[in-house]
Amino acid sequence: MFMLDPRLEADSLPLGTFGLCQVRLMNDCRWPWLLLVPMRADAVELHELAPADRSMLADEIALAAKALKAATGALKINTGALGNIVRQLHVHIVARNEGDPNWPGPVWGFGTRQPYTSQDAAALRERLAPHLFPMESKA
Repeated sequence: MFMLDPRLEADSLPLGTFGLCQVRLMNDCRWPWLLLVPMRADAVELHELAPADRSMLADEIALAAKALKAATGALKINTGALGNIVRQLHVHIVARNEGDPNWPGPVWGFGTRQPYTSQDAAALRERLAPHLFPMESKA
């Protein structure tokens, strides 16, 4: 049975689900930053997923990256799956722009997290929703 790692749950806000993944917003307003978490019990490494799940994950990463770029106008989208601290398989998709905190360096381990206000998180969710979940946005 799939269970979200408590650290991922504590550090991010739920946005919805795709066919395979939970879609979450990293709760750090310094960068628009999505997490995709495949809803597969005990998934740790990408190569451990079934071939169909690997393919679906690649499609969902592309969808999330396009949505993030469209909603934010980011110059660059960074994608990574490290898992050194949180072993549960998850993929980071981060919108980057020249001059953002630590540009062009990595976001991981840089400075102190700055959580979203509830209003700012809601505003970003609203901008992302039509791109992430177009069918729900039309309903």
